[in-house]
Amino acid sequence: MSACRALRGSNALLRAVSVSTVTRPIAVSLESRRKFAASARVMSSFYASWEPEGPSVKTAIPGPKAKAAIAELDEVFDTRSLNMLTDYSKSVGNYIADPDGNVLLDVYAQIASIPLGYNNPALRKAAQSDEMINGLINRPALGNFPPAEWADVLKSGILKVAPKGLNQVFTAMAGSDANETAYKAAFMWRRQRERGGPSVEFTEEEMNSAMNNKSPGASELSILSFKHGFHGRLFGSLSTTRSKPIHKVDIPAFDWPQATFPQLKYPLDQHATENAAIERAALDEVEHLLTTYHVPPCAVVVEPIQSEGGDNHATPAFFRGLREITRKHGVLLIVDEVQTGVGATGRFWAHDHWDLPHPPDMVTFSKKAQTAGYYFGNPELRPNKPYRQFNTWMGDPARALLFRAIIDEVERLDLVKHTAAVGEYLFGKLEGLAAKYPGEFRNLRGKGMGTFIAFDNPRRDEFLAKAKKLGVNIGGSGQSAVRLRPMLIFEEKHADILVEALEKIVSTW
Repeated sequence: MSACRALRGSNALLRAVSVSTVTRPIAVSLESRRKFAASARVMSSFYASWEPEGPSVKTAIPGPKAKAAIAELDEVFDTRSLNMLTDYSKSVGNYIADPDGNVLLDVYAQIASIPLGYNNPALRKAAQSDEMINGLINRPALGNFPPAEWADVLKSGILKVAPKGLNQVFTAMAGSDANETAYKAAFMWRRQRERGGPSVEFTEEEMNSAMNNKSPGASELSILSFKHGFHGRLFGSLSTTRSKPIHKVDIPAFDWPQATFPQLKYPLDQHATENAAIERAALDEVEHLLTTYHVPPCAVVVEPIQSEGGDNHATPAFFRGLREITRKHGVLLIVDEVQTGVGATGRFWAHDHWDLPHPPDMVTFSKKAQTAGYYFGNPELRPNKPYRQFNTWMGDPARALLFRAIIDEVERLDLVKHTAAVGEYLFGKLEGLAAKYPGEFRNLRGKGMGTFIAFDNPRRDEFLAKAKKLGVNIGGSGQSAVRLRPMLIFEEKHADILVEALEKIVSTW
């Protein structure tokens, strides 16, 4: 069977599944079934006859089929971090399905990585193209053998949405890889400047000492990151990750500095003066570390919103101050947009909210982009010699093509603007819940940041487990945060389903 015929067959199955999930009752209490049935629902506004009308929970999660499959999987693959065994052939739009026929509204979206919904028809069409098939079965070693059309693929896709002031890209495999290679670029840039420019050759001492992991060849430089930040799990990126000990225990780490990320108090409008002082203190600490740390930082890496560390926010004023300090001291600013990028905050890039007078030096991306890498503008961030920033794949053309299709669909449907509007609607609904149940929806945050919203709950893990029973898949972060990561096709009707389920969770402890 050809790839195209297989995909068409899968589409037919998908349509059948969509119809069947509409008519099946939700296997929860009679009250829950009545509540769901009473909610006004229509199909997706973006694609005809695509989604079910709502969640459908038939069994415990995992159910008997999932349990059997998990047991089989566990024989060959570590399943201890498993959240939900998924049937992707039956997952559609904002809804994720499992082998037992349970269909949940998904506001976790593969840890914030699905931009346009499961089995999106536009992406299926892109997947059937000759260009995509060529990229999949003839995967190139991009540094040595790039496709003749690679420049066009980049310009019509990844670079089409490049952050302001950044016109080049180094493509990578994942978010950790994007950050790791950005750090390498920062180190090489700094040493090149100290050495006297790109035309100055390495000394024999540098070449020999590098082979022994010694200075001066192995530079004594660092990357400054923030407490509670997350930047990945490779060696360099893990040394800048400060979210949870379990990520770091037993792994050798670099002696790199960490600064305090502002821990704002909510509601923001009631703590403006206090929060300004908190941010000023954090900036003072950054400047102190940049000028005194015994392993000099050549770059600062920061998330617009600390996502894995608990959904911690700071104001645009803080980030403008950070950019000013890094420029003052000749230090690069790397903005990690792996989780915040591609529209979820109501801007394509979250750092667009900051109104920076000077752009970041590098911006890393992955997740919703379905590919990865870092943007940059300064030509000095290209190493002075080939093979210094290099690996076999250096990205993946098939994933770059997928991102191009995602970008086209985001623009066609104006999904960034849509996400900003739906986020405002959802935040208003959550403010109502927080007023009604103040102990259950604490520190509600993300106002004006699209659907990138979070709150704290004292029984967070129990909260998330109960949400599944009510047909909603939600994620957590940090110690007590419930983080919402809907897709860009999330609509007000989905927000209503979500809010209804959230209220049911806290009203039936």
